[in-house]
Amino acid sequence: MFESFETRRVQLDEASIFVRYGGEGPPVVLLHGHPRTSATWHRVAPLLVRRGFTVVCPDLRGYGRSRGPVATEDHAGYSKRAVAGDVVAVMRSLGHDRFALAGHDRGGSVALRLALDHPDAVSRVALIDCLPLTEHLSRITAEFATQWWHWFFFAQPDIPERVINADPDSWYRGDPQSMGQENYDEWRQATRNPDVVRAMLEDYRAGLTIDKQHEQEDQAAGTRIQCPALILWSLRDDLEDLYGDPVRIWRRWAAADVRGHGIDSGHHVAEQAPQALASSLADFFADEPR
Repeated sequence: MFESFETRRVQLDEASIFVRYGGEGPPVVLLHGHPRTSATWHRVAPLLVRRGFTVVCPDLRGYGRSRGPVATEDHAGYSKRAVAGDVVAVMRSLGHDRFALAGHDRGGSVALRLALDHPDAVSRVALIDCLPLTEHLSRITAEFATQWWHWFFFAQPDIPERVINADPDSWYRGDPQSMGQENYDEWRQATRNPDVVRAMLEDYRAGLTIDKQHEQEDQAAGTRIQCPALILWSLRDDLEDLYGDPVRIWRRWAAADVRGHGIDSGHHVAEQAPQALASSLADFFADEPR
């Protein structure tokens, strides 16, 4: 995986971030979702390098080989604001003050927060298989609660750790053939680590508490994404089935150009449809501002 890429561990005040990076050209950051690591991009990153980009793939705080602080009652150490700050610090350590950004799933929530909190750092943002957390929560139906029940299970104190760590291979099921063996091995090692499991759960606990508060404050203040935004979603996932056109919802959060389309894939689009995803991202990141 990631042939010709380098790796580095960036030590920050509250976190230690493992990052992969390679290529030459305008910088692009790829943020993974739950429960993946940066290795989920192993089929997409080389394609973007070939299109002329520098590609940076960090493990989010607490995921994979990155580490975060001890969990607290307010979950602030795993808020999207804290994780977004990690990404900015990592990119500055690599010599990049401004960059394009793509986030999938929980990584999309981080990308949103980064674009809102650090508008001068983000030139373009792609948001994949996600909506703002408050948009999900304001649309809770029996169907949503049935399909996305894990959000509320993960938010419970202590119980999910005991359940998941008792048999992580049964809880987090992956397929080495579809994921790629090395990606699968890295992911499996991470999900067997109780510290990683705890951090991933803190991500969800923060989502229903401090992250929700931050998004509500943004909406009240009229804070919106200032750069062009690309909205992508997997056609064989349930985002469009639950909410209709995701672009329509995202336009409430962006002040500039918002465009998007679906990709024929299941949820883990970077692994299942890498060519289509990489092409969409590269075209968007290389496009002139409208």
